[in-house]
Amino acid sequence: MNIKKIKYFIHLVEKERTGTPAEIAEKLEVSERMIYNYVQVLKNKFNAPIEFNKYRKSYQFERPGKLHWEWVKK
Repeated sequence: MNIKKIKYFIHLVEKERTGTPAEIAEKLEVSERMIYNYVQVLKNKFNAPIEFNKYRKSYQFERPGKLHWEWVKK
């Protein structure tokens, strides 16, 4: 997985501007299957409440919050 691409995917999810899985796959230059993998990683490893809204035709987070996964120096 390309970290820059998954971070951009997360950015677009936060803005609710991903488009369909096929559209975001084309934007990120990955397969549609990889988009489904990104979603599963976010759900299973990061407990992100991500879903696809078929009316908006975009992935979105189900409830307010923020995904933090950057190194923070103590």
